[in-house]
Amino acid sequence: MFKKHFFLIPLVLLGCFSMCAQVDSLPSLKRVERPVLPGETDGEFRDSTRRDVKDLKQINIANYKIINYQRDTVYLDTSLTIQKEYKYNYLRRDDFELMPFSNIGQPYNSLGVTFKEHHFYPKLGARARHFGFFETEDVKYYNVATPMTELFFKTTLEQGQLLDAKLAFNTSERFNFSLAYIGFRSLGKYQFDEAESGRFRTTFNYVTRNNRYMVRGHYAAQDLDGEENGGLLDKELQFESGDEDFLDRSRIDIVFENARNSVVSKRYFLDHQFNLVRPKKDSVKTRTTLLAIGHQFNYETKFYQFNQTTTSTRFGDEVLETPIDDKASLRTMFNQVSANFSNKTLGRVSGSLNFYNYDYSFRSLLILPEPEGVIPSQLEGNEIAVGGDYWNRIGPLELQGKVRYNISGDLSGTLFDARASYTINEKNSVFGSIYGSSRLPNFNFLLYQSDYRTFNWFNLDTFEKQRVQSLEGGFDSNFFGRLSVNYSVLDNYTFFGLDETAVNAAEAVLEEGETIDETLLSFVKPNQAMGSVNHLKVKYEKEFKWRKWALNNTIMYQSVSQDSSVLNVPDLVTRNTLYFSSDVFKKAMYIQTGVTFKYFTAYNMNGYHPLLSEFYVQNREELGGFPLIDFFINARVRQTRIYLKAEHLNTIWDREYNFYAAPNYPYRDFVIRFGLVWNFFS
Repeated sequence: MFKKHFFLIPLVLLGCFSMCAQVDSLPSLKRVERPVLPGETDGEFRDSTRRDVKDLKQINIANYKIINYQRDTVYLDTSLTIQKEYKYNYLRRDDFELMPFSNIGQPYNSLGVTFKEHHFYPKLGARARHFGFFETEDVKYYNVATPMTELFFKTTLEQGQLLDAKLAFNTSERFNFSLAYIGFRSLGKYQFDEAESGRFRTTFNYVTRNNRYMVRGHYAAQDLDGEENGGLLDKELQFESGDEDFLDRSRIDIVFENARNSVVSKRYFLDHQFNLVRPKKDSVKTRTTLLAIGHQFNYETKFYQFNQTTTSTRFGDEVLETPIDDKASLRTMFNQVSANFSNKTLGRVSGSLNFYNYDYSFRSLLILPEPEGVIPSQLEGNEIAVGGDYWNRIGPLELQGKVRYNISGDLSGTLFDARASYTINEKNSVFGSIYGSSRLPNFNFLLYQSDYRTFNWFNLDTFEKQRVQSLEGGFDSNFFGRLSVNYSVLDNYTFFGLDETAVNAAEAVLEEGETIDETLLSFVKPNQAMGSVNHLKVKYEKEFKWRKWALNNTIMYQSVSQDSSVLNVPDLVTRNTLYFSSDVFKKAMYIQTGVTFKYFTAYNMNGYHPLLSEFYVQNREELGGFPLIDFFINARVRQTRIYLKAEHLNTIWDREYNFYAAPNYPYRDFVIRFGLVWNFFS
């Protein structure tokens, strides 16, 4: 674990020096910034850092831009909306389709699934420990007129805090860079439930004076760590009974007192482009011609580690070595060269050639008796792929497309992603997309080694590539709301699940009164579904307003057609928020207060496996069917947003303790949390 506080100290000092010379308010701007066209460079927005105006007060919020991986640009948003309320959490995004565990920073179970993968190659795995992890596509770049600071703070459970500090500034109108660090720790209400993380990012972007060359890049160092207590030891007696002696959750017995896992990563990213033809513009500043070559480099080292000081029969009786110290490492290097052409008529077309090198490894070769046999220590190789991208806007019609095809290597096959949208008018639009991909599952499905014998496997020669075909369509209307319908077909669907044959054999030899619950985790294995899995998801969003009142609604329906139960999701998930908004104190403050009701139907909720840090399919226990009610009061004073929330309010009067986030893992009890988001500008 790298020293998280080492990164926090210089960042806080920089923020303090910056804030000494900053104010917390700028003139607002209501119009919305158009996205950067896919062929444009950051240089297109060089005017955002110019100080052409003699009076600095003429700078407004439009001069502070956030640019994502796809080069889409938005203004810094300091407003207070209901969507900001939904995103004010550990992930800093709407978690409607997720069910959090009891403590902050722990895994989230899935209430909804999406099979549209943007990654062409397999990942490390340990997906449950990756919530909050910044992938390459998640890192933001900044274009600011003056130094800008953002502080995000929120209380956690018991000891700890969540702090996200960002500082963006420039040395000239063409060179911008940023520093950001998330420091997090939460002790939790239950024993041995602590979670912590440190996520440092620094970015830069630069464009030459003649706009011929642009470059951007980032460095990210991340450490996500947590204790694993294995859930409740006696849930019926100590939790579900509602016994007042155990309302202090630290008194409840848990399964493990000596286990933890972590994901540690370092990444170096560089993306630069040279324009062979100097950009030309017409009278309305619209790019007409571009011919450029580009190069993208991404080097990342990452490992997942599970430690346990003493062994547990929960993972099987046979142990190869003690104490338990399982570690899977992945080193990847990605290089892409591309040629880009665009003009006003044809849009943007690009072709690329990708080189991908990977090294997924464990400490040593493992030789076991049959049926396991030899478990190799490494998967390594090189992949070569070609690709193309297209974007164009023809009046109200916008077209986007991406295709990738692997010409060398075994990990991936193809990826096709096309999308079209048509703007009927300012208030109504329709959209549709088609997606298809073929690639092997994540590396931990293919190869894994553990000091627990039952968690050693090698499936590279037996697992087939998972294939996904998906269709989506819908409309977005100010009057009717937003509706999206997605239908996906999966072949060779890959998942972690119970080895039912082994479970049945073990249950057959149990004595009367004994259960297999204590050793159930030892039967979890990677699997592939034999037949096709069909998934339908319909999601509708609509807000109704009356004077200062509003009712925001999100409803999701899902249906699965499959030969065996390998994909379990709730049929219905709904979230409804009734809230009141108003200016107060002679418009010195703007407030929003209301109640959020969330509910999902009961279903065979996925179980959580702490050794693998993965969720697994189980069909032995049905959970869900309980409400989640939150009350909130939020306020905005100039550029500061203040948040106060009473979470899971209904547990005050509802003493039916059946609220689980996964089998044996309860959701949190009633708790009050608060925090703020504060922006400073020089």
